[in-house]
Amino acid sequence: MKPPVRHPKSAALASSLLALFAVFLPFSGRPVGAVPLRTGWHPSASAPLSVRLQQALNTPGGVALSDLLAGEYASDLESRFRIFSARFPDARWSVKQANPLLDGRPTFEVVVSGTLNSGGLTYALEASQRLVLQSEGERIIGEEVISEQSILSSASKPLPISLLIPDAVLTGSRYDVDVVLDRPLGNAMVAGGLIGLTPVQVSLQSTPEIQLSPMHGGGLFKSVQAPFTPGSQTWAVMLVHPDGLITVTKRVRVVRNEEELTL
Repeated sequence: MKPPVRHPKSAALASSLLALFAVFLPFSGRPVGAVPLRTGWHPSASAPLSVRLQQALNTPGGVALSDLLAGEYASDLESRFRIFSARFPDARWSVKQANPLLDGRPTFEVVVSGTLNSGGLTYALEASQRLVLQSEGERIIGEEVISEQSILSSASKPLPISLLIPDAVLTGSRYDVDVVLDRPLGNAMVAGGLIGLTPVQVSLQSTPEIQLSPMHGGGLFKSVQAPFTPGSQTWAVMLVHPDGLITVTKRVRVVRNEEELTL
């Protein structure tokens, strides 16, 4: 029997502004476009929502979020933000307006990078989300996640990978979840595993156990089944190789109609 291997802490990230960003350009320093912190500076209510949200996320302790959020969404996000910040105290956030959906609703790209020290190793996080934010007046009351993914790596030097995982699939369809190492490792042994995360595991940013198997090839290649009801699936992938360990989380929208595949 293959031994279960537990994710490093925070490999599975909460959806909703908490990871994106999670997931995937190699950042050096803070992400491009991040607002530097300035004591006593607060964007005016007339500033774009992206600017106000970026500043709130980059304010230590998350205290600025309370001025931007409302309702149950506020308490939920503030709680998860505190958990995330405790694990990644140096996290830097970037929020930019992205292309609107086909129905005209505006979207935002949220990107975050940070480091986690655990077990004598340093893990680098890169994550990203595309969101529709729902607001009342000047406050955010909810969101719709269009796409999100994250990468957490312990590699001492960058090890580029490609995520060949769709953002959206049809109900009941089979699709591929492939994570490819872009740099050949020669005869080095690579082990990998894949697990589906429950909504509760995602929300609590929990650390599930993953069964690892030796892999003959430069990555992990799996064919998986979409559920027969619309919603989403979140996958967690782990790769162990001579240069370190990589974990990936990816959210896949599950839709009933082909026109919903592209928003």
